[in-house]
Amino acid sequence: MTARQQVARRSLLALATAVAAAGPAAGPARVREQPLVLATGLAGAPYGIFGRRLAREINRREPSLSLRVRNTSASVRNLRLLGSGDADLALALGDSAADAFEGTGAFAAPEPVSALARIYLNYTHLVTHAGTEVTSVPDLAGLRVSLGARESGTVTVAQRVLAAAGIGTRISPRYLGLDDSVQALRRRQIDAFFASSGVPAGAVRALADDRRITLVPLDGLAEILRRAHGPAYVDVSIPAGTYGQAAEVPTVGVPTYLMARAGLPDEAAYQVTRTMFAARLTLPGPEVPGAYLDERYAIGTGPVPLHTGAVRYYRSVYG
Repeated sequence: MTARQQVARRSLLALATAVAAAGPAAGPARVREQPLVLATGLAGAPYGIFGRRLAREINRREPSLSLRVRNTSASVRNLRLLGSGDADLALALGDSAADAFEGTGAFAAPEPVSALARIYLNYTHLVTHAGTEVTSVPDLAGLRVSLGARESGTVTVAQRVLAAAGIGTRISPRYLGLDDSVQALRRRQIDAFFASSGVPAGAVRALADDRRITLVPLDGLAEILRRAHGPAYVDVSIPAGTYGQAAEVPTVGVPTYLMARAGLPDEAAYQVTRTMFAARLTLPGPEVPGAYLDERYAIGTGPVPLHTGAVRYYRSVYG
């Protein structure tokens, strides 16, 4: 081997050693995941179902985010978690969201919250045994009524419905989630229960398949609630036959919002909003009318301001 070949060989060995010491060749930079917490609802309830599906789609479609679901009693609890920074995203009824932003109702002071989207409409169900004498809200006076799980938005709606109907606290309240309310009604441990859900609510339909129930109409109450508490309440009807009933039942509708803590980085808010709408066809389910997802509907979050990251997404769609 010539002197020149020996020098070249030593140079190649030195280069190989340096490359080995430096580790594998650098490829495309890996996107660092931002961990986020989404506060939903009870695991088998509508918010729990929707939140689980949303997290699955965001984790599958957006590599920059890692979304973990936190099951809770829902709206009021979720908004407090946003305010404390223990959650980054949350599902909440629109009236509770407005209360949190304004510091009214269940909130002693304003919480630092914002909205990403108005998602779908909840129908207020007031369910009782068939054949009882309960045909309107005032007939609940003195009866055992489940208002929903503590710190849920259902409790807020139920209490306001009772006040609007003129009976206030003249009931014997229970605080049970939807599944527990259904079981308590089956066992005749309660006389009626409130629930907020899309239509049909799976747990209510299963109850109606097992026995005859009555849906108590809430007609005329949405306007009273709007005057007293803001624009979140709308007049809607549960279609005839949904739970075996012969006619449609007028009730109160309240939208669900996807909320965020006000300090959530704009890029994360943008990506969550964008990915949710990209996945809109995979989110619907029996209790979750995610097919209602529509950008024109989504921006109507009342007094709750849209997060600037969400605004960026909507402007990218509409200019």
